[in-house]
Amino acid sequence: MNDSLDHLAAECREEARLGTSERIRAILTERWINYPRAAFALPRLEHLLHHPPRDRMPCRLLFGATGRGKTKILKKFTRHHPALRNSKTGIHGVPIVVMQMPPEPDQKAFYLQLLHALNAPTRYSHTVYQLRQMVSDLLAFTPTRMILIDEVHTLLASSYRQQRILLNTLRFLANELRLSLVCAGTADAKRALLTDQQLADRFEAIELPPGRNDNDFQRLLASFQALLPLRKRSDLSVIEIRQEILRRTEGITVRMVRLLEPLAIHSIHSGVEAITLECFTVLDSQAPLLSMETCGVPE
Repeated sequence: MNDSLDHLAAECREEARLGTSERIRAILTERWINYPRAAFALPRLEHLLHHPPRDRMPCRLLFGATGRGKTKILKKFTRHHPALRNSKTGIHGVPIVVMQMPPEPDQKAFYLQLLHALNAPTRYSHTVYQLRQMVSDLLAFTPTRMILIDEVHTLLASSYRQQRILLNTLRFLANELRLSLVCAGTADAKRALLTDQQLADRFEAIELPPGRNDNDFQRLLASFQALLPLRKRSDLSVIEIRQEILRRTEGITVRMVRLLEPLAIHSIHSGVEAITLECFTVLDSQAPLLSMETCGVPE
């Protein structure tokens, strides 16, 4: 075994010394992959969380193609802000409430989803007014400072009238409750939110564009390389490999994960222990090695 594992992140070096099944399981384990746009977005969210209350709270919009890591960024951010206790009321709560825009959004469905995220008991028979009052009362006595709304592009699935009502609801949450909002979704999310000029003026838009063959893309590949527990260095920065990855994934992060995982597994089975350009050709001629059963990993 090659004892020089300095090409790996420190926490992955012991994994590289494990047996085949354990290493394949480690490859298939979900991990946080750091990359430049995420490194830009996370501090912007952190700054927003600590912003003092005021009449017009600033907000953020995180948007990009499906698979670019928007939800991952939100989860990474919320993991660092667990539940805490309000010293004045003694009530435990979370500084950040995370919800999804309902798939068929209207005002009632939105408030029900938000109350569910607050772990509040509700009945569908409640009126919109009652639900709005419950939201106001709960958030007034909890330490919540921010609401994260994922999949906000589904707002466009509602009628034009419901879209206007929901946009007014977002403005109500920010204005009346003096909370910051972070919305995430596809490019349609930007189109949905920015049709309201008052919201457009307060939402800073942060785009997560598809990767290009540039320095940011090279740093993203270096992050992947450091986390795959292979015993030899996979030089993913080689121009031919970068181009091949881009050709197959169009720079979409989730597609890169789905490509690099089977390549890494193949390199273990073959004994090569590194992702090379030849691995792509072999992969094309074989069934993907993604299931736990085909990888020889016990269920």
